[in-house]
Amino acid sequence: MSFRVQPTPPARPNRCQLFGPGSNTKLFPKMAASAADVINLDLEDAVAPADKPQARRNIIEAINTIDWGKKTVCVRINGLDTPFWYRDVVEVLEETQGRLDMFMIPKVGCAADVYAVDALVSAIEAAKGATKRIALEVIIETAAGLAHVEEIAAASPRLQAMSLGAADFAASMGMSTTGIGGTQKNYYMLADASGNGEGERTVSYPDPWHHVTSAIVSACRTHGILPVDGPFGDFSDPEGYRAQARRSATMGMVGKWAIHPNQIALANEVFTPSDEAVAEAREILAAMEEATRSGAGAVTYKGRLVDLASVRQAQVIVKQADMIAAG
Repeated sequence: MSFRVQPTPPARPNRCQLFGPGSNTKLFPKMAASAADVINLDLEDAVAPADKPQARRNIIEAINTIDWGKKTVCVRINGLDTPFWYRDVVEVLEETQGRLDMFMIPKVGCAADVYAVDALVSAIEAAKGATKRIALEVIIETAAGLAHVEEIAAASPRLQAMSLGAADFAASMGMSTTGIGGTQKNYYMLADASGNGEGERTVSYPDPWHHVTSAIVSACRTHGILPVDGPFGDFSDPEGYRAQARRSATMGMVGKWAIHPNQIALANEVFTPSDEAVAEAREILAAMEEATRSGAGAVTYKGRLVDLASVRQAQVIVKQADMIAAG
């Protein structure tokens, strides 16, 4: 282990982040009543430019008047290259009454982007005499964001989470696709032709999002931030969503966006440890505790070696399960 131990990420559920446009007020009570852990009230892509001022007013009223329970309430502001973002921060933070938890910053390309929002938020908090510290989440959805992902992750102590925005990332990278997340039909490989004769060659589909996902997870784990998978565009394909979520979870991400209510249960299913996994993790911890008491450095559990690395893996599962149960 490095002398500089990686910090612990925030201890809050983040299995599903449900998005809804600030221009559609009818959705707000349904979002509050949903099973999503995080609510993202959107002022950016889902809102037309002419509707942004009213959407901002809608969101302020909703934050102040709706019972959001224990959910994390987040507002996605407009990009820093627009004339809208500073009003998003100023009006929402000045006019809400303490229930706002987080701002999400889209299309972050460098640490300075995070600093700009952090500085504005800090000034407003100081002016208000606020005791609650607003958190930040960033979206990696440009080539610059990927290139500078670690400096972004280290940019502010306010930073709690980092998401992958697949659609804008694909556009920024010049990728030949219009799909949002998931498998891309033209990104495939064929089995070796040698010795195949005239038979059909097996097709396999690699994950086009593997590199950026790995980079986000690595940067987040280094700096104590929650790594989150972004949207899956085809909400009529639950199995495609589930497959994408499982790949992300396997790589270390803690949750995924939902752009439709039918994706909430899928995200919660994938990112909630199963009863079997939790039971096994608890048994591993108990076995190692017994080994420690008896002076052994490692034990065998169901034919597998259990050492300190196994214990750390088990602790992650148990902590996640306990946190979800408490929430």
